Amino acid sequence: MVAGGGVAGCAVAYYLSAAGVPVTLVERAGVGAQASAWSAGGINPLHGIPAPLSALAMESFRLHLGLWPEVQRRSGIDFAPSRIAMALLAPDAAAVPALLAQGEAFGAAEGFGATWLDPAALTALEPRLTAPGAGALLTRGNGVLDSHRLTLALAAAAQRNGARLHAGAVSGVEGDGRRVGAVRCGPDVLPCAAAVFALGPWSQGAAGWLGAPLPVEPLKGEILRLDVPGPPLPFDVVAPAVSLFVRPGGQIWAGTTSEARGFDAAPSESARRALLAAAVELMPSLAGATLERQTACLRPVTPDGLPLIGPVPGWDNAYVATGGGPKGVLLAPAMGRAVADLILAGRTDLSIGPASPARFC
Repeated sequence: MVAGGGVAGCAVAYYLSAAGVPVTLVERAGVGAQASAWSAGGINPLHGIPAPLSALAMESFRLHLGLWPEVQRRSGIDFAPSRIAMALLAPDAAAVPALLAQGEAFGAAEGFGATWLDPAALTALEPRLTAPGAGALLTRGNGVLDSHRLTLALAAAAQRNGARLHAGAVSGVEGDGRRVGAVRCGPDVLPCAAAVFALGPWSQGAAGWLGAPLPVEPLKGEILRLDVPGPPLPFDVVAPAVSLFVRPGGQIWAGTTSEARGFDAAPSESARRALLAAAVELMPSLAGATLERQTACLRPVTPDGLPLIGPVPGWDNAYVATGGGPKGVLLAPAMGRAVADLILAGRTDLSIGPASPARFC
């Protein structure tokens, strides 16, 4: 049984079902209806990654590349995966050394690369950008996809493999204190040989049922989807105050905020103003853009910024896969395969040590 139909839970269900394991995927609000639906969809293993996760991030990126064709084939859902370029802007000279070091990491990774652009070279490539500061690192090799459709595709592929989707909210577990024998889902009791909790920001419920610390909280993120006159940007742009993501149809998505607002998932006027002002300062022509949609979601984060992947402390057959935060879509394949490995073989070769749930005991 897998509780939670976000990208992490669907990845677990996919890997288990691909191994021939009977799986029930339980989801209360619809597959991919929460944060997985509203991610910018960046698959960036060399940018914004906490040092303890560097190995796992690249492992998960490689898993993405292997999964894309098979999951699209099995599900019949095109989630538009591709490799892209991204410009990381240096606002001043003090930011340059760190970006140059990051450029070395891109240059050393297979399938990636980076070029340093001084302000004049950056402006020549994209004249609509202003205030280039000290220049930018133009990186190559990152990925992008439609995260909502990826989540739907993983669930559909799992169902093609024999998994069953059960609509409802998990409300508790039944067991002997060491093994989960069943989960309660409204009036239904679902027997299981193992239980995986991929409940995102709502993981505190499982913590109560299992008597184990699972310190996951919601981090609100908002994005503006802008219809923009003129040609699309040639690359994504990451600046300190805002990032501009090139998305289907020539849209630019401006984001993203990071706020601890509890479970408030409503788009806010303050975020709209702040993101739009920063976007227009970076690219003045966006003043003429039309706001097609403002999205908000709750990303699951832990106190140390690392995910929770692995056995729930004190239980023999309960597992957790959550806490990916802004990197949840990137990390989903590694979460899914690692948990499936643990259930099937009792071990995994993926680098999940820093993400052990036992660290909070």
